[in-house]
Amino acid sequence: MDSAMPVPMTHDLPSPALPLRIGTRGSPLALAQAHETRRRLMAAHDLPEAAFEIVVIKVSGDDRALIAADKPLKEIGNKGLFTREIEEALLDGSIDIAVHSMKDMPTAQPSGLLLDCDLPREDVRDAFVSPGVARMADLPQGAVVGSSSLRRRAQLANRRPDLTLVEFRGNVQTRLKKLEDGVAAATFLAMAGLNRLGLTHVAQGAIEVDDMLPAVAQGAIGIERRMADSRVADLLAAIHHAPTGHRLTAERSFLATLDGSCETPIAGLAVLDGTAMWLRGEILRPDGSEAIQGDRRGPVADAAAMGADLARDLLGQAPAGFFGWRS
Repeated sequence: MDSAMPVPMTHDLPSPALPLRIGTRGSPLALAQAHETRRRLMAAHDLPEAAFEIVVIKVSGDDRALIAADKPLKEIGNKGLFTREIEEALLDGSIDIAVHSMKDMPTAQPSGLLLDCDLPREDVRDAFVSPGVARMADLPQGAVVGSSSLRRRAQLANRRPDLTLVEFRGNVQTRLKKLEDGVAAATFLAMAGLNRLGLTHVAQGAIEVDDMLPAVAQGAIGIERRMADSRVADLLAAIHHAPTGHRLTAERSFLATLDGSCETPIAGLAVLDGTAMWLRGEILRPDGSEAIQGDRRGPVADAAAMGADLARDLLGQAPAGFFGWRS
């Protein structure tokens, strides 16, 4: 991860008497991301911690009853479960910016809101987590693996059809507790989240992207603002990480063209080499019985077009009913 802090800038800055309100979910990972955002803003503008207020907002996706029931996200909503209430607070002026895990974000924002600030991306890989098994390849036949991610479940079913896959919702701590309780032999988490929480040791190892392509925007933090708020736009411009932004442009264009949601198993990853970009994508049947992959290479300036073109190519190869809902 690029941890370099930006050079301080001079703008119409928030003062300790009128702190900039940073909206976030209340999970430990969400709070860690909000704190990282605050640290970067403090360093970029030479401001004290008192110039910022972190505002915790309860979102539908954190409902304890739903987590305990281990209901699939497709039965209770979609990506908006993790963002709706925060965006409502941004629109009504209760907060000034919203900090999001970009893999949770719908590809379209509500009218009046804009996502144009990305922090340096963390490790994009998935982590293999198990109290008793060292590697995914070492899982015995029929082993129970828990995951709430349709993408991970489909990839696992495709690579290891012998495994028994169960729904496994909740934040990082909740899922680790379920492993301790023997609900499953293993699960998969994002390496980025473990790193940000100081829990890297929890992972038996990271799954290389050649073996399991990550979710679109995995490992990235995005900051949302009101479109008309020029003061906040100036503040955020100082901490925007352009390379991450370019990568997300390609990946989210790929996702948007696929009409992707939590109901569709989609993976995608863009990497940069100077001004050149390599975008890889994968779509899968929900049961993992078939996977279609592809890639595109081109200049960074064509990021959005590359994403859309790759998505159309993969859709063109997919037979009717591939996602289960497409006729």
